[in-house]
Amino acid sequence: MNLLLFLGPFSVGLGLLGLGAFAWSLRDGQYDDPKGDAGRILDDHLSQGPAD
Repeated sequence: MNLLLFLGPFSVGLGLLGLGAFAWSLRDGQYDDPKGDAGRILDDHLSQGPAD
């Protein structure tokens, strides 16, 4: 029973930590450019030679 008293708040804390990390990544702009990423996939970067 004592273990449940520890694991309950611990799991809620981990969930809040994950939610905070997700909110931080949204605020930081990690998901802002989906169309640009799709365009860069189609770019023919291999025909330009090796990158220096």
